[in-house]
Amino acid sequence: MSKERARRRAERLAVLEREKAARARKVARRAWGRVLLKKLAPPRMGSDGRLYRRNRRQRIGIVVVLLIAIAAVWLFIPEPALRILLTVLLVLAAPALVVVVLGRRS
Repeated sequence: MSKERARRRAERLAVLEREKAARARKVARRAWGRVLLKKLAPPRMGSDGRLYRRNRRQRIGIVVVLLIAIAAVWLFIPEPALRILLTVLLVLAAPALVVVVLGRRS
C-alpha cells in the first residue's frame, strides 16, 4: 500500500514539475518578447508618444505657408502640368523643409 502511495505521489510531483516548467517557459517567452519589442520600437520623447512636438502656432504657420506657396504656383504659373508638378513637389518637400527651417527638438 505505501509503495502505491509513493508511486502516485511521484506521478503527481512529476506532473506538477512539468506544468511548472511549462509556465516558466511561457513567462520567459513573454519577457523576451517584451524586451525585443522595446528594442525595436523607436524611442518615445514625450508622454503622448510623439517623437517630436510642434506647438499650435508652428503647425498653423506650416500649413499657411504651404497653402500660400501652392496658391502662388496656381496663380502665377500658366502651364497646368507644371502647376501639378510644383504642387506635388511642394507637398513632398514640405516635411524636409520644416525640419531644416524649424529644426528637430527633442
